[in-house]
Amino acid sequence: MTDFPENWNNLRVALAHDWLTGMRGGEKVLEILCRGFPQAELYTLIHNREAVSDVLNSHKIHTSPLQRIPGVMRNYRAMLPLFPAAAASLRPRAPDLLISTSHCVAKSVRPPAGARHLCYCFTPMRYAWSFYEEYFGGGRLKALACKPLLAMLRRWDRRTAGRVDRFVAISRHVAERIRRFYGRECDIVHPPVDTEFFTTGGERAGEFDLVVSALVPYKRIDLAVSAYTRTGRALKIVGVGSELPGLRRLAGANIEFMEWRSDEEVRALYRACRCLVFPGEEDFGIVPLEAQACGCPVVAFGRGGALETVEEGISGVFFKVQDEQSLMEAVDRCAAMRWDPSAIRAQAEPFGVRPFVDGIAGAIERCMATPS
Repeated sequence: MTDFPENWNNLRVALAHDWLTGMRGGEKVLEILCRGFPQAELYTLIHNREAVSDVLNSHKIHTSPLQRIPGVMRNYRAMLPLFPAAAASLRPRAPDLLISTSHCVAKSVRPPAGARHLCYCFTPMRYAWSFYEEYFGGGRLKALACKPLLAMLRRWDRRTAGRVDRFVAISRHVAERIRRFYGRECDIVHPPVDTEFFTTGGERAGEFDLVVSALVPYKRIDLAVSAYTRTGRALKIVGVGSELPGLRRLAGANIEFMEWRSDEEVRALYRACRCLVFPGEEDFGIVPLEAQACGCPVVAFGRGGALETVEEGISGVFFKVQDEQSLMEAVDRCAAMRWDPSAIRAQAEPFGVRPFVDGIAGAIERCMATPS
């Protein structure tokens, strides 16, 4: 594991995270901060101990009143109107620095008097500003009913951005959103991929393409399932989520749903598949970097964070229109190219853990040096 700056030991730090219900990219970032600040207490809306790592569970974890609601782990997104009040109940105790890792409400946690607040922002509140229909479903009546709620959430989200002393965005794409929605400038520190674990290995012998993703609407896994069902090409899908039952109904016999797999199993799939398919618009995207670290080319939708991590013709290809034809044309272009696994891996190496730790350390120093 990467060494952490010695001066981190001199800070009393509290950590805030939206919720702890699984180990996705945001939680892997949080793991690094938990290792860097082993004494930090952690504040979050809800905590499913069985769904997160021992590293996170080793910290003292404070939750909101939502934790006590029956069935909350399955239905917490439906409780969106309660999130602002739930976040307000989280009161860190006398740190020098509060670090929030946030895509929803963690950045609204109020630091105690005299403490600084650094927000590592995955995106401004996704549900309020973008992707609402992708998360919760569309329809004109629902849109009309939700309009007052969304307006309230946007006002609240913009107002509570003032509780942050310094923002750090995960990508240029997100930095632009922070400027547009919050009127704030920010540092940019890309999330890390474990390039010491995800490595190349042998010949690419697989006769299948691969998706690794949470199965939620905005990821657009339905697009890949429809396209591959129509063409009959073999596709393996690793991931779980609310969309799994519907995707199974949509899929043909050529598509295999592998659900949850260990990191070791995912690495083996990256090393064996013909390509990784990444059909959604992401704020950044750790999965394409994991695949590239294993020498695997990526077929990605050409918007969002993928434009900052995938090099056209060197480590992957883009499709410009989010439809079946454009996706499969890109898959065909990828299959026709000769790829150099070492060149693909080189694209991922600048996004390792060491650059992330160095970038966050610099942001912390600037945050602590800023006058109150």
